[in-house]
Amino acid sequence: MKQIYREAGAAQSNGAEWAVEAYGLVKTFGDNRAVDGVNLNVRTGSIYGVLGPNGAGKTTTIRMLATLLRPDTGTARIFGHDVIKESQIVRQLIGVTGQYASVDEALSATENLIIFSRLLGLSRQEAKRKAEELLEEFGLTEAARRPLKNFSGGMRRRLDLAASLIAQPPLIFLDEPTTGLDPRTRSQMWDTIRRLVKTGSTVLLTTQYLEEADQLADRIAVIDYGRVIAEGTADELKMSVGTSSLHLRVQEAQDIAKARRLIEQVLKVPSGISSEAGEITAPMANADLVTDLLLALRSEGIPLSEMSVQKPTLDEVFLTITGHRAAGEGNGAAATDTAGSPAAATAYESRTGEGTTV
Repeated sequence: MKQIYREAGAAQSNGAEWAVEAYGLVKTFGDNRAVDGVNLNVRTGSIYGVLGPNGAGKTTTIRMLATLLRPDTGTARIFGHDVIKESQIVRQLIGVTGQYASVDEALSATENLIIFSRLLGLSRQEAKRKAEELLEEFGLTEAARRPLKNFSGGMRRRLDLAASLIAQPPLIFLDEPTTGLDPRTRSQMWDTIRRLVKTGSTVLLTTQYLEEADQLADRIAVIDYGRVIAEGTADELKMSVGTSSLHLRVQEAQDIAKARRLIEQVLKVPSGISSEAGEITAPMANADLVTDLLLALRSEGIPLSEMSVQKPTLDEVFLTITGHRAAGEGNGAAATDTAGSPAAATAYESRTGEGTTV
């Protein structure tokens, strides 16, 4: 097994520009077209985010790329290798962390990691050392000898990711890796994911957390109802829905009308200005004009209590291009879109009125 991973690593380091190339992927379950013509190009050595709500088709797409599901139509290549014709080679090049821990409930964390290490060809001594390193990195040392049936959901997620990193394959699929984690553990997971890329891996990350995609991904594909509906860097996606906005709050309510007039004059935005509860919001294409506005407000004797300039958020991007917000944002626990999942059926039914799963 060690030799397999050495050969896989050599395959990645042959200068391949793309870790993933997928064109027109389609997968249907019964009458439901779960994935409907997905195209993805993931550059080697990057973090690529696939962002979408529950039931969007993210997990089904990952399963096809990881050779776990056969596409109905379309093609996909991993470091140049066809996922159907060269599935055995592809499996040597990838690691997959799913939405549920693939571990033995009756064994301890240490025992699970040692078993996985031994299956990958490590000696007993190497396996024990690797298990200790991973348990420490993921904050599980104190629970190392505890049976997994006594682990919390977050602890199981961390152990599952640790197991997938024993050999650190060239391409790692992380399917909603931080679902159900508390904010501190999620932040630690983000640091680990960044370290993976710095040490040579490529990561394809699915998530329904807008902040997660914004923080981690070099490029983002927004997927909804089985289709990629937008793709680009976080900044490109944000700018595609509009300019930055100015937010300011005046100290005296009677100054709101005068402040609005000054904003119209100085920022040259006769429309799109709103005011509510003493806060004025206005679109702003040129941030250099903020200084001019502050001077004008001071000369008119209008004191401010707050002021900020904000870029569009990914939430606004998602709302603009899909017509709804990303379901699950801010939720600690989330459903999945795995084919056959009851949670996915519920999510899909609530959005479409149909009773099929994605």
